[in-house]
Amino acid sequence: MSRKPLVSFGMIVLNGMPFLPYNLRALYPYAHQIIVVEGAAAGAAGIATKDGHSRDATLAELRRFARDEDPDGKLVLVTAEDEGHADGFWPGEKDEQSRAYAVRATGEYLWQVDVDEFYMPDDIETLLERLAAPPHVQAVTFPTVTLWGGLDYRVDGWYLRRGASDYHRLFRWGPGYSYSAHRPPTVLDPAGRDTRSLLWLDPRAVGRKAIIMRHYSLLFPSQVRDKAEYYAKCGLWGGRFAETSRWMADSYFTLRRPYHVHNVYQHLSWLERYRGPHPPQVLQMMADIEAGRVAEELRPMDDAERLLRSPKYAVGREVLRLAEPVDDLYWRYRRRLGSRVRRVVRRSA
Repeated sequence: MSRKPLVSFGMIVLNGMPFLPYNLRALYPYAHQIIVVEGAAAGAAGIATKDGHSRDATLAELRRFARDEDPDGKLVLVTAEDEGHADGFWPGEKDEQSRAYAVRATGEYLWQVDVDEFYMPDDIETLLERLAAPPHVQAVTFPTVTLWGGLDYRVDGWYLRRGASDYHRLFRWGPGYSYSAHRPPTVLDPAGRDTRSLLWLDPRAVGRKAIIMRHYSLLFPSQVRDKAEYYAKCGLWGGRFAETSRWMADSYFTLRRPYHVHNVYQHLSWLERYRGPHPPQVLQMMADIEAGRVAEELRPMDDAERLLRSPKYAVGREVLRLAEPVDDLYWRYRRRLGSRVRRVVRRSA
């Protein structure tokens, strides 16, 4: 059997509790390094301390983990001060933070992971076996399930089905490789080529192996409040998150708009039951919360249960599923037609 490649995990984290220790424990057996870049970019000042750090126990937990749970010295902590930013804030909007872990990576692969992203252990093992075998994969994009409010609920919708649930996360790495951009995550090889233009395991290829990323991004009310605060102000993705405060009030903390439950509010979305497995560390985290060993607010899910038991909602959800490809085709045609019209206008000008 081929030697499994060395993997450097890179994580940006701000207010990462309660996920952080569980995620570090989940990654640790497979990690050559876990490089954690802590702190806020300027756009996240509203959810950070005055000196640019997490408002919760994230920074203290990273130092505790390094002291108590890192016998092999795999954890590398980086803050803005380490990069010469005396006010504690990172410049830009995460490009600099991603490059901060990339330049410290000494593995053969760089695996970007958010604090609320988890994988099944068997899936990681399967993927590492594939990475060890020639021809060597240059990039991996994962299909994703987004959990919502609890472990038994997921969100789906038109925005997610049009590429937003595909996450570029894993890249070949070594001397001469460079981290080009965070949105979308892009790594260039020594010749300056996007690694996704080379031997790329795209979401369809990864999905055929039944490997998915489980994204617990809408699990806890505290997460949702922080995300709403940040995305409403940062101006990313053409303002797609501008209505996060409305979404939070109408479609997360209440279900007044049950077909707009994803935080890209303007697109149609819906809730479904999630019947798949969860990684062991996620189950342990939830058990610790329910036992009172970890303090974290949980969203009451009675309203979601009523919704999912409703025949009317089931019919509406199925209508939206069937209508999505038709709507997608319509807008693709509109964009193609608009592009042709613009070319004709330019030629005649």
